Amino acid sequence: MIKTVLIDDEPLARAIVTEYLASYPEFTVVAECNDGFEGVKAISQHKPDLIFLDIQMPKINGFDRLELLDETPPVIFTTAFDEYAIKAFESHAIDYLLKPFGKDRFDKALQKWLSQRDQGASESHPVVFRDQPRQPEERTRIVVKEAGTIRIIAVGDIHYIEAYDDYVKIFTEKEMFLKKKTMSYYESILDPAEFVRVHRSYILQVSQITKIEPLEKDAHIAILKSGAQIPLSKSGYAKLKVVLGL
Repeated sequence: MIKTVLIDDEPLARAIVTEYLASYPEFTVVAECNDGFEGVKAISQHKPDLIFLDIQMPKINGFDRLELLDETPPVIFTTAFDEYAIKAFESHAIDYLLKPFGKDRFDKALQKWLSQRDQGASESHPVVFRDQPRQPEERTRIVVKEAGTIRIIAVGDIHYIEAYDDYVKIFTEKEMFLKKKTMSYYESILDPAEFVRVHRSYILQVSQITKIEPLEKDAHIAILKSGAQIPLSKSGYAKLKVVLGL
């Protein structure tokens, strides 16, 4: 038995995939999920061999859902938006089905996965994304996973971001979250009028600054409302002065 999970907020789209899978008696749909939250739970519970995943969904999108997993089963994307095709394949997708797709195109995608499986090439693997914004909502919120719980952080709640090996630490008023992204990624997607990379290891929200104090030589430090002290590099201090109009 080949276990399959369908993740799509459109019941009709899930019904079409189920209908097409009926031609393959070795496949069993173990879960149908209406959004990304349900999808994460279903994958953890059922450990499917293959997932069919829509990209544009409420709550969290398909890319966010994949990123929340350390490893993911092989995935075939199903979506009405062709602009996500390159990004889908960057995430190691087996194939990308553009809605509305017919049975022939579906069969081609499924046969591609079956062929890879028979060759031992479709085992679970870490999800890899390039550091580029994928959808506009990424500029307004960050999705993280903490102790098995999915959290959505509004960008406005972020006080500062600190580099931490292959991760970043995201600090809000009372909490800290880890996210496997780079500083360059957040520097590229956050509003430069609100967030400034003031140091190789720090990005801060300008509105959180209460004062800037000089240190030895040309060094400075920013004091935030929370009391956090953020070092400013020479170039970071120069960028900050421009944003502050100094």
